[in-house]
Amino acid sequence: MALISRKSFQFYSSSAPASRSILMTLSKRLSFISGQRKPQNCSSVAMRMLCFKDKSQYMFCRKNHVQLRIQSLSVNETVHLCGDSGSITKSNNVWMDEQLFFKKLNSLCTAKEIFDFLSSLEVMSDTMASGALQRISEVEVDDNGLKNPEGVLENEVFRALCFQFEFESSKLSNTGLLNALQALIKLRIDPQSTLMAGLLSEGEERLSKGQLTVKNLCALGESLLELEGPSCATLEQIVNHVQEKDVAKWSPREMVTVYKMLQLTAREGERYQDLLNRMNSATLTLVSQLSPKFTSIILNSLVVLHQTQAVPLVTALCRHSVKHIPYFTGDELENVLEAFLCFGHRDQIFTEALETHVPKSIFTMHPQTVSKIMQYCCQKMILSKRIFDAAAEGFISDADRFTTDQIAGYIVPFGTLNYLPPSASALFRKLETVLHARLSHFQPRTLLNLLHSCVLIQRYPVNFLPKIFSPYFLQQLQAQPPGLDRIVTSQLTQLFLTVTLECPFYEGPKLLPKYQVKAFLTPHSSLDVHLLKRVKTGLLCLLKKRIYFASEVSTPYFYTVDIEIKLDEEGFVLPAAQCEEVHRRIVLCVDGQNRFCINSHNLLGEEAIKQRHLRLLGYEVVQVKSKDSGLLLLWLAKQVKNDYFMMLRTVVPITSQGRCSLVLSIVCSLCLAFAFLRVLQKFLFLPWIN
Repeated sequence: MALISRKSFQFYSSSAPASRSILMTLSKRLSFISGQRKPQNCSSVAMRMLCFKDKSQYMFCRKNHVQLRIQSLSVNETVHLCGDSGSITKSNNVWMDEQLFFKKLNSLCTAKEIFDFLSSLEVMSDTMASGALQRISEVEVDDNGLKNPEGVLENEVFRALCFQFEFESSKLSNTGLLNALQALIKLRIDPQSTLMAGLLSEGEERLSKGQLTVKNLCALGESLLELEGPSCATLEQIVNHVQEKDVAKWSPREMVTVYKMLQLTAREGERYQDLLNRMNSATLTLVSQLSPKFTSIILNSLVVLHQTQAVPLVTALCRHSVKHIPYFTGDELENVLEAFLCFGHRDQIFTEALETHVPKSIFTMHPQTVSKIMQYCCQKMILSKRIFDAAAEGFISDADRFTTDQIAGYIVPFGTLNYLPPSASALFRKLETVLHARLSHFQPRTLLNLLHSCVLIQRYPVNFLPKIFSPYFLQQLQAQPPGLDRIVTSQLTQLFLTVTLECPFYEGPKLLPKYQVKAFLTPHSSLDVHLLKRVKTGLLCLLKKRIYFASEVSTPYFYTVDIEIKLDEEGFVLPAAQCEEVHRRIVLCVDGQNRFCINSHNLLGEEAIKQRHLRLLGYEVVQVKSKDSGLLLLWLAKQVKNDYFMMLRTVVPITSQGRCSLVLSIVCSLCLAFAFLRVLQKFLFLPWIN
């Protein structure tokens, strides 16, 4: 270990030119990254560094322990780094002093307080000195950089510490060296300076000799990531050393740092999959100790490294994240939500925590974070009215400062999940205002998604459709990858059908046939084949023959209907293949749970618009739904006639316990009895039975 002690500067004061030259060099080495801070005049720097009360100065001293020389000292004097022979024996008092030092240090809130505190010390270790630099970086650095560059970088204590860290780097402990390096990086000291180059060189030399512990390796890795990014070749060398360590003994911070390094160097993770497997298992035991930041980082790394096999860890982290929701930063919460989406995880308690947090924080949350929350709800088909209502209020208040992607991120889920908030009128007035002002700023596909989501919930962007159907816009869509795929052409066709059926006053450009699809793509609301099979079985029992209904029928109007039954003018059932004398068409929409929002009876937007359009096109739509227990309620509330019965107006329950045949037999018997009564009425003139 190296020690720091206040000493006279006799070594450098033997000649004034020498000291000025050294201090001039130091001034240059401590240049600010931004380039705004220029070297001070060498004479003025030397005066600030050397002209203390009673001319007390400092020197380097290579002794195991250095005692304070009794001198008249000013508060402006600096502490000094003294190298050792590598064989320092530390007493209990020294260790206690170190503990008290850090306790006092962490209670200080400004750089001035820290510098004054350092000036009052007799002896401190290099670990304490580097800790002081780290504390300065914590209190003086924010998102915009150093709060007071002049007050820190020109301070005599700071300059003397940096000067000595540079020239005594080989005598520093691993912890002192690497902590100082991290602190100086955070303080934006020029990476090209000899100070930083010397510390990095010393760290890399110790790495090559295998002298660094896991904690040291992680600290060096973090520093290199900050300075050089993922392209740094030394990171791979660090990871190779890490592989040799016992993962079970790592702290949460060390685990997180290695995940970050692997995320940036390995990407796919295949090369280090054995190490990742060991880390994933070990991290599972640390989950309860993870802070919000660490939880977010590990989840993000698992996503980037495609650790789909780490299901137990992902599940544990997702559950652990629930209690951290109020404490996540925006970026951290986005990482957690991305992990939920990537790994297909959904947790009701997590959603409830979001429902509590979002309404209270909507006006302070970053728009990108809210967009991510809305994306999460949309993809998981979670209709949370509390979240959506809060998002609508946030949009009305602040939409003018949103990016175009954020605008779409807020609005599209309303259409996808078929929900209009209480403030819908104000919401769409605001959207229209924003579109008028910034229409040309939207990417073609983003604009199409936005307008398509509006028509799903019967909000018709008629003023903007001429642009959508214009040849120039269609060319832009085709040029933007993936081009005019089936999703895009389905959206264009549905917009065109919507204005044709629901906006007869629209007189703008039409969509050319070459851009229209033959059948709409419905990515969110696929058909429940098991429910469809049960309904077909029930219809076969009722209608006796399979020819009287058709399933998965393509209509001339781009929609595919689940089941179609044709009736003639008198209400008799016609064979499904017959096209003549068809007077009425009954469509059964077999709506399984995947066509509704989760835990809700709210139809998804693409299914709602389909049923709305089918009714406008003359179809009689009957919705077939299944409940949680498997109970199916089949409403055939229309007149249906065949050889066995003349009219059916009933409700048929078909349970999942296999009682289908029994119930249908009873219904058929009732229908036959009903038909028999009609015959009696016809011949005996009985009054009609209601």
